[in-house]
Amino acid sequence: MSRKALIAANWKMYKTPAESKAFIDAFLPLVAGHTRDEIALFPSVTSLATVVASLAGTEIRAGLQNMHFADEGAYTGETSPLMLKSVGATHTLIGHSERRQYFAESDEIVNRKLHTALKHDIVPVVCIGESLAEREAGDTASVLKTQIQRGFAGITAEQAAPIVIAYEPVWAIGTGKTATPEMAVDAHRIVRAEVAAILGSEIAQGMRILYGGSVKPDNASSLLGQEEIDGALVGGASLVPASFSAIVHY
Repeated sequence: MSRKALIAANWKMYKTPAESKAFIDAFLPLVAGHTRDEIALFPSVTSLATVVASLAGTEIRAGLQNMHFADEGAYTGETSPLMLKSVGATHTLIGHSERRQYFAESDEIVNRKLHTALKHDIVPVVCIGESLAEREAGDTASVLKTQIQRGFAGITAEQAAPIVIAYEPVWAIGTGKTATPEMAVDAHRIVRAEVAAILGSEIAQGMRILYGGSVKPDNASSLLGQEEIDGALVGGASLVPASFSAIVHY
């Protein structure tokens, strides 16, 4: 089954609205006419409306790095799915390792957010991955399977088509370390097999699984050229138009 790759930029806590617009003004000419892959930008909440407006008329999508599971309520500092959609965003990251590490985001919270995203027709990019200690202990497979089982609890095959998974080995995020293509492929196969066990082989074969973990222009082709890898969730290298466009053109 052919899966259209998704190349996603996670800008984390960088870029003001003006800086976001300047990025897009420089980036769009670099990817003009590129239709092989889907492209999505995930700015901070203060830049989201600017990014959506700057991308108007293009096929590039905009999403939010985090979304609350409630439609509204007394959740100071949070952003609801209705707010996300009101400015024209279409995607959200769920369960990024930094959300799990610094903000105690559990698999159960990931699950609630996933249900909410699907209810509101928001494309969820669900992040999973093991720590260095877990990998060195030989626990990669069990960690990934548990995160999928808990994160996807109550999701049916009928609901699951929009879901994207991002495999991000925690030990490779922001460290300069990158999983070898073989390591990444092995992990992606574990993930796809677990999705098949839960939701069926047809859903599993159609679901895009991205790699995220220090993706750069010089390693993008070796990673993204693998049949099991359906795109990338890019951090630091997505902050500069030239380097992110080079990844898009891997």
